[in-house]
Amino acid sequence: MEECISVFDMLKIGVGPSSSHTLGPWRAAERFLAELREENLLQDVDRVKVDLYGSLSLTGKGHATDLAVMLGLSGQDPEYIPIQNIDKIIKSIENDNQIHLGDEFVIPFSFLQDIIFNKNFLPFHANGLTFTAYTKDDQEYASTFYSIGGGFVVKEERVNAKKKIEIKCAFPYPIQNADELLEYSVQQKRSISEIVYENEKSMRSEEEIHTELMRIWDTMLECMYIGCHSEGILPGGLNVRRRAFDMHQNLIGLANYSNPQEWLGCIRNTEVKFRQILKWVSCFALAVNEVNAALGRVVTAPTNGSAGVIPAVLMYYMVIENHNAGEKEIKQFLMVAGEIGSIFKKGATISAAMGGCQAEIGVSSAMAAAALCELMGGEPAQVLMAAEIAMEHHLGLTCDPIGGLVQIPCIERNTMGAIKAINAAELALETDAKNAKVPLDKVINTMWQTAKDMNNKYKETSEGGLAIAVNMADC
Repeated sequence: MEECISVFDMLKIGVGPSSSHTLGPWRAAERFLAELREENLLQDVDRVKVDLYGSLSLTGKGHATDLAVMLGLSGQDPEYIPIQNIDKIIKSIENDNQIHLGDEFVIPFSFLQDIIFNKNFLPFHANGLTFTAYTKDDQEYASTFYSIGGGFVVKEERVNAKKKIEIKCAFPYPIQNADELLEYSVQQKRSISEIVYENEKSMRSEEEIHTELMRIWDTMLECMYIGCHSEGILPGGLNVRRRAFDMHQNLIGLANYSNPQEWLGCIRNTEVKFRQILKWVSCFALAVNEVNAALGRVVTAPTNGSAGVIPAVLMYYMVIENHNAGEKEIKQFLMVAGEIGSIFKKGATISAAMGGCQAEIGVSSAMAAAALCELMGGEPAQVLMAAEIAMEHHLGLTCDPIGGLVQIPCIERNTMGAIKAINAAELALETDAKNAKVPLDKVINTMWQTAKDMNNKYKETSEGGLAIAVNMADC
């Protein structure tokens, strides 16, 4: 079955630290509530139990999976919940041993007993969770979901498959792989962003596309701004000190500004030698992922653990490469990035629990490289080449978070992914795409084969690599 994936599926606004372990389970809880309403059971529920399986269990504490399901069951929306309310809601549940189910009915709930961490894996996917509701008249209703990366949630029976096919039919340019995308661009004599825009217009008005793309960018910019102006220690027990604050202070100097837009303008006036550029790009990426690690609001791009790469590269273009860049370039960048991410999702995976960190940082770097390449004047074939180069040099990257937290080595990896994306775009721009030896689709297939061959302990289980070489005591 072919999938129809919008840019807005790949770039979602949510809460950190993980798209697959936080946002996905949160959305699964929302869907479970919807099912209870459809079955006319919500008002009769007097207990809910949540079973977490596989990677959701092994690294769930570090990724706040337990908090996410409680917030989801409480009827909170990760896209709009005030960040300052999260701690209050969680503490209320823990202290009162009750939950405001669907924000409608108060029922008993013990976060220590009603959220169960099962280390065994369900066969369908590494990130499985089952919700079970018990009613006052002894009825039992259970539903199992799978968080497949990037905040996407599915059920094994794929009850929404028909809806996806119907949406797919609306696309004037249905795209399953990179070759099809390039073929459309050549035939129509249009850039990749123009092809993507036509597809998006079949689902939304031009005004809605504009508004939502700019809301995504505004969230990214605010996230970078918050990260660059926040200091202290990240939560979780590793005692990781935020670095973006000090790096930013050294780079920005005595500039005066009062909001993210003024801040952006001030950065454009700073020194732009090579070392400073490296530091700025790293600073932007660090800032985003430090906010993410602190349960802040980020844009999943394509995941939360890799959320810093795309904003950092787009910010680089705006403050270093093109001081006149504005809404047109922002929308163009995001549309290209989103489409490249969707091709990876269709042909491989964007879940570290399925493919290791190559599926997160590697994909985000490819998305950013392609988007930057188009903004810098690259032809469609060069744009795809940029994505290929970026992923080629992330193949085999494992996911081994220390303590199950999206901090070490995850935060730094975003800086490396961003720098590689810029380098990949430049290499593609200096190359005649006719001479390319490795097509993007071949790299995507190789990535998927690598993922399947990779030992499970390197797939977001914290059972291998740095996660066991460096323990909590060392930190």
